[in-house]
Amino acid sequence: MQKILVIQTASIGDVILATPVLEKLHAVFPAAAIDILLKQGTAQLFDVHPYLHEVLVWDKKHNKYRNFRRLIYRIRNTKYDLVVNLQRFFMTGLLTAVSGAEIKTGFDKNPLSLFFTNRIMHTIGTGVHEAERNLSLIASMTDGMFTPPRLYPSKQDEEKTSVFKHGTYYTISPASLWFTKQYPWEKWLELINLIPPGKNIYLLGSPADREGCQSIIRQSSNPSCVDLSGQLSLLESASLMKDARMNFTNDSAPMHLASAMNAPVTAIYCSTIPGFGFGPLSDDRVVIETPEHLECRPCGLHGHRECPEKHFRCAITIPVSLLVKRL
Repeated sequence: MQKILVIQTASIGDVILATPVLEKLHAVFPAAAIDILLKQGTAQLFDVHPYLHEVLVWDKKHNKYRNFRRLIYRIRNTKYDLVVNLQRFFMTGLLTAVSGAEIKTGFDKNPLSLFFTNRIMHTIGTGVHEAERNLSLIASMTDGMFTPPRLYPSKQDEEKTSVFKHGTYYTISPASLWFTKQYPWEKWLELINLIPPGKNIYLLGSPADREGCQSIIRQSSNPSCVDLSGQLSLLESASLMKDARMNFTNDSAPMHLASAMNAPVTAIYCSTIPGFGFGPLSDDRVVIETPEHLECRPCGLHGHRECPEKHFRCAITIPVSLLVKRL
C-alpha cells in the first residue's frame, strides 16, 4: 500500500469516528501516504494530524456537482491502491467505484457496493459501536483489533486553552442540532447552579449556540460560569476538554471530541439510545438516560426538530441529581 484514501463526508461526529481507521492504517502501513476526503467545515479537525498526507475537501454548498466532477478527476489521477468508503450513500459510492483503486472497500448498504472489491455488512442496533463498524472495513488487511478515535490539537491550540486551565473546571456543551437530542436549557441551568463557586464552568458550542449559552449565564447564580461558545475551534475545544474534571454533553459532536481525547465525559441521551453504536468511548464515561420506560423511545436514529409525541419526557424526566454525581 503506497496511496490510501479514506472517505467520510458526513458530520463532525462521524468524521471523528473515522479516525480509528486512520490510526490503524498508519500502524499497519507506516510508509503509505494516507489522504482523507471530507466535506467543508470538518477539515479543521486535521490541521496538524501526524499521519495524514493530504486532506481533500468536497464543497457541497457551492457548485456541488462541478466540485464532484473535479474530485473524480483528481482521485483517478492519484491512482490510489486502496479506497476506504465509510459512507452508505450514492455519491461517495460513485467516487469509490470509479476511483481506479485496486482495492475498494465499503459497506454493503451503499447502493454502488456491487462495484466494490470488499463489501462489509453494516447493521445498526446490535450494540456494535460505529468505530468498530468502520474498522471492520479494513479488518481483513490489518490485525482486526479495536483502536479508539484520536485527534491531535496543535501546540497553538494548547497554548490558547492553557489560560482557562486553572484549578478544577468543567465543560458543558448544552446545545445540539436536533431539539430532541438536547437536554433542556433549564436542566443545564439547574446543574450549573449546583456546582460550588470557585470551580470554573465553560460553556462550549458553535456561534449558533451563543444566544442560548448567554441566556444560561444571565439566569445563572454561579459567578464562575463562562461562555466560550463560538470562540474556540474544534481542536481548541478538544484541548480544553482533555484536562477538565468532567465534560457534560448531549449525544452530539462534543461527546465524540471528548472520546478522541480520552477525556472524562458524561453523555446525556434523550430521544436516542447508545445501542445505536454512537456512544462515548473515553475510559471515564457514563451515559445518563431517563429512568422511565417510554414506548416512544427511541423515536429514530437521529433527532427531531420537536418531540413527535409533544411531551419530550425522554428529556424532562432525567433528574439533574444523576449529573451531580459526576461532579
